[in-house]
Amino acid sequence: MTSTQPRHETGPQAQGSEPVGQLVQRASQQLTELVRGELRLAQAEMKEKGKRYGKGGGLFGGAGLVGFLMLQALVATVIAALAVALPVWAAALIVTAVLGAIAAVMALTGKKQIAEAAPPAPEQTIDNVKADVAEIKESAHR
Repeated sequence: MTSTQPRHETGPQAQGSEPVGQLVQRASQQLTELVRGELRLAQAEMKEKGKRYGKGGGLFGGAGLVGFLMLQALVATVIAALAVALPVWAAALIVTAVLGAIAAVMALTGKKQIAEAAPPAPEQTIDNVKADVAEIKESAHR
């Protein structure tokens, strides 16, 4: 005979009658299993993302190499175009001088930017912290 009434159990397995220690222990185990599962999932996800980043980085590196080769071919094309009107050595010398001038301007500009950034310490923050410490010391002596 079945009943729709809830059964009342007696004994150590009755629902709601477990000692608090066992409930805490079970909750702790479940939490540990949940954290471990999440860590395994995160590890698998990061592994997959790492593979994608590796492939993407390799493709960017390859694109950079091909782009560099393209620029070399462009330089050769400019030399060949100038060689129509000038001797080849003169055309190559002109292109070399222009590239050297561009490199010199870039190097000087980069040096100026680095000099403006020096020293690498956050000076304004250090000054602010020193001022804060001085203010705190002054307030403490009052």
